[in-house]
This record gives sequence, C-alpha cells and structure tokens, in this order.
Amino acid sequence: MARQRLGQHFLADLHWREEIARAIRVSPHSTVPLPRDDQHCWIEIGSGHGEMTQHLLATGSPVHTIEIDPAFFPGLRSLAQKFPNLAVVSGDILKADLAAIASGRRMRIYGNLPYYITSPILHHLFAFAGLIDEIDIVIQTEVALRLAAQPGTRDYGYLSVVTQFYTRPEFVFEIPRDAFEPPPEVASALVTLRLPGERAKLALGSSASSAAGAPADSSLDDASRFLDFVKLCFSQKRKTLVNNLRSLAKPDQVREALSTLKLRPDSRAEQLPVALLAALHSLLLASAESV
Repeated sequence: MARQRLGQHFLADLHWREEIARAIRVSPHSTVPLPRDDQHCWIEIGSGHGEMTQHLLATGSPVHTIEIDPAFFPGLRSLAQKFPNLAVVSGDILKADLAAIASGRRMRIYGNLPYYITSPILHHLFAFAGLIDEIDIVIQTEVALRLAAQPGTRDYGYLSVVTQFYTRPEFVFEIPRDAFEPPPEVASALVTLRLPGERAKLALGSSASSAAGAPADSSLDDASRFLDFVKLCFSQKRKTLVNNLRSLAKPDQVREALSTLKLRPDSRAEQLPVALLAALHSLLLASAESV
C-alpha cells in the first residue's frame, strides 16, 4: 500500500521501467550502455519495492538505496542477499550524507521523487555537486519543464537558474499517469541532470561578466550567496530587476550595471540566463565595494 503522506507512486508498468533503464543507460538494450568497469556508485532515492533497483544492480556497480519507509526493509534486505553490490540505507534523503555513503566513489543518482519535496531534494543533492556526475529523476512534468526552461519563457524562474547553475538539464520523456500505482493526479517525466553546469564555466572566469569587462566574481565560490541574489532577482517575477534589487543596491547602480551588460534598464530576471545573472551580481558587488 502506498503511503499518501510520503507521496508514494510506484512505477508498476514494466514497459516504462525498461524505457527508463534504457534512457539512463543501465539496460543491456541501451544504445550505449554504461561500461561494465564503470567506477561510479548508484544512489537510489526511495527504492520502494525495488521497481528500478534491479536494473541498477544489473550494472554490477555498487548501489546504495536510501529508503525512509520501514515497510520496504524486509524486501530490500532479501534483495541484498541476492545482490552483494546492494546496500540498504535506512533514512531520509534530506538528511543523508551522500559523501559518506559513496565512500570515495563518484556518484550517479536515480530517484522517483515525491512531488511535494522535489525542490528540497534537489537542493540537498546540489550540496554534493562536486561528487555527482549525473542525476536521473522522475518528477512532476510541470517541475521538469521548469528545470530545463530557457530565459524568456513562462517556465523560467529561480528553480531553473539553480538547476542550470549546477547541472545541464535534459527533459527526456513524459510518463503517463497509468504507469504508476496508484496513479498520481499529474503527469510525470524523466529528467537527466548532467554535472557540472554553468557554475564550472563561471568559476573559470568565462562568464558574461568577464566578456563585459566586469571584475571576476570571487563570490561565486560561495554558491549560496549568489543563489540568494538570484532569489532576490525573482522575488516578484513581474517586477523589474531595478525594483526587486532595491534592498541590495540603489536603482541607479542597478541601471548602470545593466547598461554595462548592454541590457535594458527595465530588464526582468526571467530574461537573463545564468551567466548574465552572475555578471550582474559581480558588477553590483564591485559597485558596493567601491562606495
């Protein structure tokens, strides 16, 4: 029985399990399966009955499955007796120390995520971004579109920027409601997030700030500081950056920074890609330090 409070919707359809396995390269029928000597480990979020666990185990790589619901422990421990490369981790993904679980290996992540905590889970995974090469997740289609949205589109927002800062998202395919038991009220989709994302380019000084002649933004090493700035930029989506950034900088300073970047004075956050938001951050920091 699915527990509603945990947002459980099990992937019951064998066809869609195989489609996902092919897409994430753990099926022998994948166009380019993962190499058998792959040195990564898999971290599975919420294995449930093990619907996808056996696909991951078939790669031969270590699989650490993190499950919060005790009802599934007997079945998973039975599976671990058959597959020595499976380790069952009891606990909450939001509290899990993934670096300790991976024990020095680089990680690939798979999960059929509860819709109501997708964003907190992603933020927790991004805290370990330096150790992760790929994240494959089944999530609500509406959220999947937001992760991969481009500037200037309706779906582009703070979550898009955070995701693209850390990863290179790809909307892989949609999965029908009836593939799950019980069926969710909304459509689902598989999304692949490959790491690193824009952050790696910005750290190398190839951001728009460098192109515009702005000083290098050393604060990008402090990701939380930059993302707090992004959150402020999107605080009221319909308002301009000049208005949303009033608590950070004077309107004239924001207009001058936008002009330096050859952007209109009435620009909104939803129009700027990650690199330009980083460039704006850099210019405003430099402006504040020169005062």
